[in-house]
Amino acid sequence: MSSKQDFVNHIKEGYETKGDFIALGAGMLDGETLAEAQIKIPLKTLNRHGLIAGATGTGKTKTLQVLAENLSNKGVPVLLMDLKGDLSGIAQPSPGHKKIDERHERIGIPFEASKFPVEILTLSNQAGTKLRATVSEFGPVLLARILNVTETQAGILSIIFKYCDDNELPLLDLADLKKVLQYATGDGKKEIQEEYGSISKTSTGSIIRKIIEIEQQGGDLFFGERSFEIEDLMRQNDEGKGYINIIRLTDIQDKPKLFSTFMLSLLAEIYSTMPEQGDSDKPELVLFLDEAHLIFNQASRALLDQIENIVKLIRSKGVGIYFVTQSPTDVPDGILGQLGLKVQHALRAFTAKDRKAIKLTAENYPISDYYDTASVLTSLGIGEALVSALDEKGRPSPLAQTMLRAPMSRMDVLTKSELKQLTDNSELSDKYNEDVDRESALELLNEKIKKAQADEAKEVAKKEREKLDKKTSSRSTSTRRSSSSNSTTKAIVKVLTSATFIRGALGVLNKMLR
Repeated sequence: MSSKQDFVNHIKEGYETKGDFIALGAGMLDGETLAEAQIKIPLKTLNRHGLIAGATGTGKTKTLQVLAENLSNKGVPVLLMDLKGDLSGIAQPSPGHKKIDERHERIGIPFEASKFPVEILTLSNQAGTKLRATVSEFGPVLLARILNVTETQAGILSIIFKYCDDNELPLLDLADLKKVLQYATGDGKKEIQEEYGSISKTSTGSIIRKIIEIEQQGGDLFFGERSFEIEDLMRQNDEGKGYINIIRLTDIQDKPKLFSTFMLSLLAEIYSTMPEQGDSDKPELVLFLDEAHLIFNQASRALLDQIENIVKLIRSKGVGIYFVTQSPTDVPDGILGQLGLKVQHALRAFTAKDRKAIKLTAENYPISDYYDTASVLTSLGIGEALVSALDEKGRPSPLAQTMLRAPMSRMDVLTKSELKQLTDNSELSDKYNEDVDRESALELLNEKIKKAQADEAKEVAKKEREKLDKKTSSRSTSTRRSSSSNSTTKAIVKVLTSATFIRGALGVLNKMLR
């Protein structure tokens, strides 16, 4: 038996599946594409997470597009992070091309152009359904990790949240949180200290500075109402296709704090909302995080630990997470070890550092009798990749150099008019794009402070009146006493004068009688 047939049998055995699957492409050996060696990814293993990696221009985004389309066709909703702005074309069918036909003839998979149900979401003021979350929904623990505060400052945040819960002060946006922190060491210092303990003004000042850092990256647009409900990511259209939700992030590429804040919030909300389901025939939701290194850049150790914990636990909720980045080394080892499907596009060896990275990358894949992995990594063409997956029993499948299928939808962006039509027809925009500014902690505390100031002013005025009244009363009494004293003096003078006169008169009279 030839080595070619051995390879085909090897792939068939390793990628055999009895359940539903996604056909990713066909295996390659010595540069030849073998249509019999189909690379089938079991649908039930796609909640085991994955990695799509490779140098710029090698086809990572198209691989992401292929996986998203096929998941949608299977009724699985998808969430895509679109940092480069080149994924919106999924809403329109591919115009086709002779090179696409040639590719599909080689891999033995029929090509059918198709469009998919798409919802455009946004964190900023771009067109699309706005994604928001309230500060209260984050909670003190998650917020402390995002802000990267000290243990003492994290304790202060817990006190602030407790105080707001006890006093029915809704923490909706960052302005609310800053106001309560200022209140805790200002007008409300005595009130909070008596009930919850003392809070350092230095610590609250430090927390506020970290909040301002988030605001400067656009966090003030993300925190607020109306909060996005995870259930709205889980929709299907009338044909049973899962919605592909595309979050447009083209204007926050240089704002890693905001991006990581949003991602952690989203993952935590999905984890807390969705029920445990164990193993099932297909995922409930699959997330693709393009330019994944932005999540980990400038992230604190605590934040990385939180992401790693969620990645480990969230698959039991039927959720798969796929990291799309240039090199596997962009992803922390603790997370990389959790990834079941790996699609590795070409890497370039321009420097000694590149060669070391390629050697390290090759060691992350199963040993193959058919490939020198490190050598193949530098020779892959566009739309080709090394693939390693999990079979239905969770075992690693053989490493396969693969000619990948082409996307069924447009491999380009929507025009402005197409994008406007898509967003105008959105079922979710009316629900989430209305500005909601209900009374929250900021307004309630301002009212409380005004009332306290008014009460204090009244008390001061009352004391001043009492003091004035007392002074006036004192003067009146003094006047009366003075008047009485004068009358008495006059009476005494009168008596004394009369007595003197009488004594004088009697003295003269006595002399005359003598």
